[in-house]
Amino acid sequence: MIENSAGPAGQTVANDYDSFAEAYAAETEANLINGYYTRPAILDLAGDVAGRRILDVGCGAGPLLAALREQGAIVTGVDPSARMLDLARQRLGEGAALHQAGLGGGPLPFPDGAFDDAIVCLVLHYLEDWKGPLADLRRVLAPGGRLIVAVNHPLIYPLAYPDAGYFAIREYSEDYTFSGQSAVLTYWHRPLHAMTDAFTAAGFRIAVISEPRPAPGAHELFPDVLKEADSTFLCFLFFVLEAV
Repeated sequence: MIENSAGPAGQTVANDYDSFAEAYAAETEANLINGYYTRPAILDLAGDVAGRRILDVGCGAGPLLAALREQGAIVTGVDPSARMLDLARQRLGEGAALHQAGLGGGPLPFPDGAFDDAIVCLVLHYLEDWKGPLADLRRVLAPGGRLIVAVNHPLIYPLAYPDAGYFAIREYSEDYTFSGQSAVLTYWHRPLHAMTDAFTAAGFRIAVISEPRPAPGAHELFPDVLKEADSTFLCFLFFVLEAV
């Protein structure tokens, strides 16, 4: 079942983060999945970012931007949610380079080759079509630039929905609660080969495929969750892609 929110002029808006931005930002600031798994994994894959021009696509309230900036990166963020960008400005300051834009809604508002790295963390799995967005990401990267991606692990969908199959690209929705507020997020499952085919067709070379463990300290902070899933903790799949 797909449940979307009503946007301006009665338009339907899928994954309307404006409607639960504050709750999402509060929930994900230092939780296991985001604070002690996803963001540390992205920062580890990014490595030494001092002086690098980095675009964070789907930057949300800006925690990753803040961490990258602290490490010396020159950061720019885009997000389709105006409310999320408001929260990012509160964190980063009014002079931060933040733009309301997203993948799949037209070209990103940047010239060709504007960035050394682009980070697309937990965004692509919201899109049915990856061809145009990946081509645009390739456009804004300098030659040899990196695209760092985190998406829903393709094994999660068939494990959660064993009757649905693995190989087809399928839309599905799930209910969440963020800081006590209910929300519905709609995703597109795609098998691993469909992901890698899309990356190479867009002009990227796959340098890294990573299935990281939670960050140090996670076991002490979330013992009940990780005690049960320590050897089988699986959530997202991470890629480092090089523009060729």
